[in-house]
This record gives sequence, C-alpha cells and structure tokens, in this order.
Amino acid sequence: MSGNSIGKVLVITTFGESHGPAVGGVLDGFPSNILIDVSFIQSELNRRKTKSWFYASARNEEDEIEILSGIFENKSTGAPIAFIVRNKNARPADYKQLKDVYRPSHADFTWEMKYGIRDYLGGGRSSARETVARVAGGAIAKLLLNNHRISILSYVSQIGTVKLPDGFTVIDPDTILKSPVLCPDEETSHRMIALLENLKSEGDTTGGIINCIISGVPVGLGEPVFDKLQADLAKAMLSINAVKGFEYGSGFGAAAMKGSEHNDPFVFKDNHITTSTNFSGGIQGGISNGNEIFFRVAFKPPPTLMRDQKTVNSKGQKVILKGKGRHDVCMVPRALPIVEAMAALVLADHLIRNTK
Repeated sequence: MSGNSIGKVLVITTFGESHGPAVGGVLDGFPSNILIDVSFIQSELNRRKTKSWFYASARNEEDEIEILSGIFENKSTGAPIAFIVRNKNARPADYKQLKDVYRPSHADFTWEMKYGIRDYLGGGRSSARETVARVAGGAIAKLLLNNHRISILSYVSQIGTVKLPDGFTVIDPDTILKSPVLCPDEETSHRMIALLENLKSEGDTTGGIINCIISGVPVGLGEPVFDKLQADLAKAMLSINAVKGFEYGSGFGAAAMKGSEHNDPFVFKDNHITTSTNFSGGIQGGISNGNEIFFRVAFKPPPTLMRDQKTVNSKGQKVILKGKGRHDVCMVPRALPIVEAMAALVLADHLIRNTK
C-alpha cells in the first residue's frame, strides 16, 4: 500500500492502526539546529484529545509523544525525526460485530475490495487515530515556521446549520480557547452546543466548517504549475478523514463576481507592494504574495451513529448495524489541530524548498 507520505522536500510518513500497539511517523528533510520543544509538541497532541467534551468520543488516550531519533540536546540533527504515540485505551472487543459487516459511509467496503483484507478494529489504518502522527509532525513543522514569524490560527465557523453571522470579523484567540466548540463568537457557541446536545440525545451526528488563517507568509512560496501552494494545501486538507470540501480566498463566491469586483489592485503601502483587497487569499499564480492566506475546510458528519442502521454483510445479506461504541457527535472542534498541522507541513515544505 502506497500513499502514506506527503511532501516533497520535507516528507512525513505515518504508520500504525487505530487499535494496534502505536501510531507514529517519520519526518524526513527537517533542517538541522532547530530548537525542538517537546512540551510544545505534546501540547499540540493534547489539543486533539477528546478531553471531557460531551460531543467527543469517550476513548481516553494519553497521547504521550516518544521521540526515537533526529533530536540531540533539544535540537534537530538533520536526520529523520521518528516518533511514536502508544495506544493505551484500545478496546478491540467493541468491534467484533463488524468483522463481516460494512458500515455505511466508512472505508470498510472499498478497503476490502481493493486489498482483499481489512482491519475491522476501528477501521485500522483508515481510522482518524492516524491523525495523531500528523499533529505531531505538524507541531515540529510549526517550530520551524515560528522561527520565520509565520503563524497559523484556526476556528470553527459552522457546526451543522449553526454558523457565524455573515460579516463576522472579530477573531479573538482567547475567545476561541474559551469556547467548548472553539468558535470565536460566544452566542454562536451556545447555539452550536445546544444543537450537539440535541443530536447526542437522538444518537445522531453532524459536520461543520473550520476556517484557517496563516499570517506572516513571505512572498514566493509555491510553484507555478502542479505544486501551486493552494493545490498542495488542498491535497493536504482533503487527505484528512471526513473532509468533503476546500476553498481558499474568495472560493466559490468568486463564481458570482465580476472581474472588476474580484481583482486585487496593487498598492504601495508601508514601504512595500501589497494589494488593497485579498480575494486571492494570499496566493496568486500558485505563489504566496505576502498577504494573509485563508481557507475553509468542510467536514461531513461522523458516519457512526448511536442508532440502528441498515446495511449488508460481506455475503450481501441485509443486516441491522447496532449503534454502539465510542464516537464523536461532531469531529470538527477536535480537527482544528489536524488542519493546522497539515497547513504547517505544507508551508514548511515550501519554505525549505524556497531557501535551498
């Protein structure tokens, strides 16, 4: 099976299954002599954990990072950085009922048809448990970006039918952190929570949207043809479990605009050339132009429901899939550090390419 790596110069390869001994990764191509704060990496992993959120899975993993190679005296050596996170709260017995059953909208059927075998314990490799390695690798990439004053901020703008008011622009990091659903508006947060409480009582789930803003990006990251910066960001985001859509800048709204409305006029301001608007989302011709890069990522509802679902087994026989196990009502708030990690890996890859 291929497709376990992403990046061109800075390459991360992840490994491990949902209920195996561990998940982990190897980050290759990372520059030497970069100070590595392991406590920061751990703090990023902690952001992804289920914690005590009522809408999140009850699986309670410690997610403690173990660095195996590539770091000496708290600095990167230039060698591959290998790390693992051990699975300590796996419950394989919870999945015995799924041995011959295809869960609706999961990877069970396609995986078995392609490979002739599948790990039915929580989805194995196709489980979102794999994203632990992405968050760890992305945290290391963030340490490099921090040295170049590049920062990444994300927040939840929509859960189900509840979304931020049109034109909402007050994105305060402290307000985001205080919100149980990581939304920058307190009133919208309350309505999101009410929706999730109702869905949980019904045994149902919902999706949502994450907005991401990248600041401090220099002019010149990205390549003009197949390695356009937005193309690499899109691939990275769409590789995350449950992601159904990606748009940057004006996105789909551009389709309804006139060219005279959408063009970003160049101006000279604060001793440098910039644009007076940013419909381009900080990227023009596949290359960063120095403005903020912003994009949105849409997630589908978690397909595992706490209610009965009709499906078939491997023999094609109709069966009823009972709703049970430890699963999210909405995965969107927990996905924030995953989105940021993938953005960091893409930006760091292009940054290294640009400095070689």
